[in-house]
Amino acid sequence: MITPAFELTQDPDFLTIKIRVPYARASEFDIYFEGEDFKFYAKPYFLRQASHVFACRLTLPGRIVEDGREKASYNTDEGIGTFTIQLPKEVPGQYFEGLDMLTSLLAPKKSRSAKPLVEEMAASAELCEENEEEFDWEMEQIPYEEIPPPLQHPYGFGNLRSGVFQRLQDELSDVIDIKDPDQTPAEERRRRRLAAEAAKFEPDHYLADLFEDEAIKHLLKYKPWWIDAHRKMTALQGGSDQEHDSPAFVVFSEEEREQMRKFTNKSFLLDKRSRRHVYLGLIDILLAYCYETRVNEGDKNVESSWNIRKLSAALCWLESFSSIHDVLVSFGRRVLCYPLYRHFELVTRAFSDTVMILQLGKAAVLKCLLDIHRIFMESDPAYILNDLFITDYCIWIQKVKSKKLAALCESLQKTTLSKSHMGLELEELEAAAVLVQEEEKALKAAGTVSKQQLLCSESETSDSEESSSTSSSETEGSDSDEQESSTSEDGEINSFQGTPQEERTAPLIDCNGLRQGTDTWAMEVGDGKSKVSLQSTTPPGKLVEELEMQIQSAMRLSEQPEGLATAGCISQEQEENPVPEPDRFSEDAAVKGNFLEVSPKPNPLLFLCSTNEDED
Repeated sequence: MITPAFELTQDPDFLTIKIRVPYARASEFDIYFEGEDFKFYAKPYFLRQASHVFACRLTLPGRIVEDGREKASYNTDEGIGTFTIQLPKEVPGQYFEGLDMLTSLLAPKKSRSAKPLVEEMAASAELCEENEEEFDWEMEQIPYEEIPPPLQHPYGFGNLRSGVFQRLQDELSDVIDIKDPDQTPAEERRRRRLAAEAAKFEPDHYLADLFEDEAIKHLLKYKPWWIDAHRKMTALQGGSDQEHDSPAFVVFSEEEREQMRKFTNKSFLLDKRSRRHVYLGLIDILLAYCYETRVNEGDKNVESSWNIRKLSAALCWLESFSSIHDVLVSFGRRVLCYPLYRHFELVTRAFSDTVMILQLGKAAVLKCLLDIHRIFMESDPAYILNDLFITDYCIWIQKVKSKKLAALCESLQKTTLSKSHMGLELEELEAAAVLVQEEEKALKAAGTVSKQQLLCSESETSDSEESSSTSSSETEGSDSDEQESSTSEDGEINSFQGTPQEERTAPLIDCNGLRQGTDTWAMEVGDGKSKVSLQSTTPPGKLVEELEMQIQSAMRLSEQPEGLATAGCISQEQEENPVPEPDRFSEDAAVKGNFLEVSPKPNPLLFLCSTNEDED
């Protein structure tokens, strides 16, 4: 039997079944439906054996009826023959739940044995007993001691499996963290898991992600597909919990439908305790999947399989949880110990994402499980976890009642989780890190203030040095003034004595006896008895006034000639020595004995006035 691809849709009055059968004979197909049963048979072109046919046997979630309104058509426009069959509902307006749960619609395989095996064994035992020889009662009897089989602890979906890893020792370490799970009880697994998590926790890594959280903030902004679906469902339903409308927001791809068709429909005999473990394990797996989807922003990579199985204690340690709080604590601890991004906000966000998925209903849960199944199939040897958990979860979730899933979601929402529940002393660690940060800031601020004070003190020192140098320069200037004054007096005495200090080439003399381009002036006035000299590089105002007074006294002693000096010489004398302008010297001044003579001192300017005409 070959199960073709099929899908089911509905409206208030009809159930529509589409079956795609490539290379089928349109003239050779059979359809049978009654109540909740539907059967379809068609022969393909290229299969010669009559036993190989396309067969689709479904168990419908509602009853259909044959009343003449049923329709069937065959279309080959897309290159693949598609049968479209419309069947009327027995109760118009009834909603058929779970039409997208294709595995649950497939009829389960029946046993090929006509009789139970225990009956066949009993019949064989009777035949053996009749043909057996007479028993020797005198033979020594040895009491039979039953040897107990080696103790094996179950695991897997609903704790229904055991002994699997005894033949998979090579792949054991790559799939799960526990060694020898068949001989390790559940309590011992939990104790070892907690010890391994405590040893793996790294405070430095946790604090680095806590205080340098730019990448974490970016990941928290990501919106997976279930957020938009949940928003649409809430907006349409007004917050009411109507499970039958949720499939409109969760659409399966053709690849996902093919996955469901390949699963074998079967039933699971679970007691109350096993069912509780299955529901809690489902939450643990969904939490790990939500974290992986967020940190990789919906993309799959080589670490996706590792992230899911490492963060789920049910997959990695074969853990059997007893409460929802234990599931959340286990997931939170593993997020803070193993993956790349270790931030508590990612734990709470995965928690809220899982709540949204459960609120969307089992269609959303199945979509997540199918994605996990595909990830594990592409990762060797993680496919072992599909055989132990995921495949059974994909089949089981399709048959779960919606009320059970809603009750699980409500209980999950009421559960609280905080950092104190992790058992890793996170709050104390964060408080210590904050204190260290504050101390570093205080030290840095103190260092900045001390540096500023040092700069200010250096600036004040430099200012004081500048002021002291200025005062010292002023003092030196006054000292130089006094020295120059004394030097002037000494020069005057030397001029009276007629003893020059140094002989140099006489400079050019202008019309009034002023030497141009020199820094020293010398004047001799009168008959040679009174001489005035002045030496200064830059004469201050006091010296100018003294010079003015000396020139005035000299001019009063001398006769006032006219025509001797030109207007240019007078203007130059007025600019450099603001003295009253004398009358123009006459051309007879030279005759009367007024003349200029170059001083033997370096750079002097001498005004010589004498009444002796013969010395001319």
